[in-house]
Amino acid sequence: MILIAFGIGSLAYYVLPGRAQYGSMLIPSISAALSAVVWVGLLWAGWKFDGGWIWVVSLVAGAVVALALALTIPRSRRTHDEAMLQRLSKP
Repeated sequence: MILIAFGIGSLAYYVLPGRAQYGSMLIPSISAALSAVVWVGLLWAGWKFDGGWIWVVSLVAGAVVALALALTIPRSRRTHDEAMLQRLSKP
């Protein structure tokens, strides 16, 4: 499951624009880690590990976070970089 979530995160990294703004392993690693946390949380909640819904929910959670981060990190990075350039350019 973690490997599948990592693959989904890798796909988001390569398909979405702005990948020059962050490292190649950031989005896939966060996607895999979040999917694992959701998986364990659902197991503790009583879901069966061999059921289909635990797979769907944990992988979709990882995919949604990967998509959200891949879209917001480049914008945030550009904004912060411009602010730092303005701050460093002042005499």
